[in-house]
Amino acid sequence: MSFSDRVRSAFRRGETDAVVSMSEAEIARASAAGDPAGEVEARYSLARVAIREGDLATGEARARKALEVAQLSGDRRLEERPRHVLAGIARMSGDLLRARDLYRASIAVNEELGRPVQVNSEYHNLAFVELKLGRLDEARRLFAEGRERVFGHGWKDFVPYVCLAEAALGAAEGDFARAALMVGVTDVAFAEIGQVPDPDDAADLAAVRAAALEALGPVAYAAEYARGELTDPRAAFAGIH
Repeated sequence: MSFSDRVRSAFRRGETDAVVSMSEAEIARASAAGDPAGEVEARYSLARVAIREGDLATGEARARKALEVAQLSGDRRLEERPRHVLAGIARMSGDLLRARDLYRASIAVNEELGRPVQVNSEYHNLAFVELKLGRLDEARRLFAEGRERVFGHGWKDFVPYVCLAEAALGAAEGDFARAALMVGVTDVAFAEIGQVPDPDDAADLAAVRAAALEALGPVAYAAEYARGELTDPRAAFAGIH
C-alpha cells in the first residue's frame, strides 16, 4: 500500500497520531529523495490534522507550503489536494465567497485532470457553501446531482456524505425531524465504512446535530435519530426532492 493510501486511511479512521508520525517521516524521506509527490501528500495530511484540531491558521500555512512544493514541481496534478484543503479552510472560517471561488477552481482542475470522484467531492463542498449563503435551491440541486452520481456509480465511501448533505438541508429548511433522522443515517453510514467525517464535514454534522436537538428536544430527537439508525441510506431518499 502506498504512503498516500496508508495516511489517508489512517486519517479517515481518526488515527491522528499515526498520521502525524507517518507524515513527518515522509517529509524527511521525500525531501531527501527529491520526491515532491510524497512531500505534498505528507504536508497536505499534516494540514488536515491541524484543521481537525481546530487550528485553521496552522492548517492554512501547511496547505500553502504543500501548494508551493506542488507548483515548484511543475506537476499540476500535485496542486489538487492543497487547493482542496485551502478551499475547506475558507469555508470553515466563514469566508464563503472565497470558498466558492476556490471550489469552482478546484472543480475545473479536477475536470481537466479527468478525476470524476474528486469532481463530485468538490461539488458536494460547493453545495454546502451555497447552503450557507442561503441559496437553498442551488444547494438542493447540487446535492441531488451528487447523490445521483454516488448511488449511480456505487461510490460507497461517499454515501455518508450524501446523507450528511440531506441532514444539513433538512435543518436549513426547518425540517428538524428529517435532520435528526438523517443524522442517525449518517452516523451509521460512517461506521459501516469504518471512517470518521473530514473536518469540515464533521463541523457541519455537529452543527446539524445541535440544531435538531435544540429544536426537537431530547426525547423527540432521540426517537428520530433511532429511526435513522435503522434506515438504509437509499430508502431514506426514496420519494424526496
